[in-house]
Amino acid sequence: MDGFDLDNLMEQIQLLAGEWGLKVIGALAVVFIGRIIAGWLRGLTRKGLTRADFDPTLVPFLANLAFIALMTFVLISAAGLVGIPISSFVAVIGAAGLAVALAFQGTLSNFSSGVMLLTFRPFKVGDFVEVGGVSGTVKEIGVFVTTLTTPDNVQIVMPNTAISGDTIKNYSANATRRIDLVMGVGYGDDLNVAISTIREVLSEDSRVLDDPAPQVAVSELGDSSVNIVVRPWVNGTDYWPTRFDLTKELKERLEAAGCEIPFPQRDVHFFYENAPVEGSKSGPTAA
Repeated sequence: MDGFDLDNLMEQIQLLAGEWGLKVIGALAVVFIGRIIAGWLRGLTRKGLTRADFDPTLVPFLANLAFIALMTFVLISAAGLVGIPISSFVAVIGAAGLAVALAFQGTLSNFSSGVMLLTFRPFKVGDFVEVGGVSGTVKEIGVFVTTLTTPDNVQIVMPNTAISGDTIKNYSANATRRIDLVMGVGYGDDLNVAISTIREVLSEDSRVLDDPAPQVAVSELGDSSVNIVVRPWVNGTDYWPTRFDLTKELKERLEAAGCEIPFPQRDVHFFYENAPVEGSKSGPTAA
């Protein structure tokens, strides 16, 4: 063909191949080396978190998060080497991230709450807790939900946002717990006998701790009884068995000591509006 310069075309192709070939090779090299470094960083993160005694559920996620973050930076750098505008690339990633965040707002909120629970550890698996109006033993702490089992063996799955935004009562956090009982005796009973009897029952139970010492004291003059608070300390695992046994034993021993266990009652007095005059034969008129 007239005017067609094959030599010039080949020269242009060689120039373009040389220029773009170096860029592509450089980009591939960046990706290859970055992939190795990201894998090394993931392994280092996993080992470091494991040594720091992080929750096993959180370790793989954080390690993979470090890997993804570094690989994102590597891919952006490689794109810049081959001439792709980095600013446009970052804008696209940012817009996509914003759209995903808005779509999964509730899920991400649960996820962030799960990370906080796993990081700060207000409770652990096996603890008995009360949160969100529910009491139960913690069976699993996930990044999105936490699973509890109630004392009557009902499984409850709670979103982590409901836990992190509420007051958490952890009954298993401390090694010891105090039992709070109130024993009522009659107004005619000897308080010294009642108190000494209660102290004897506590001293005979091996589960009651000597330190802190149990507290036995008159707390209230009630409507039908004199109330005595009984506050022994026990190991956390002995709380409920000891509470049940002490309630039964205290009732029986107080009765055996001659103390009355009163029940609620009222004395009703009747008054007459027109009291009879002394010496009068007319009877009273009931109100």
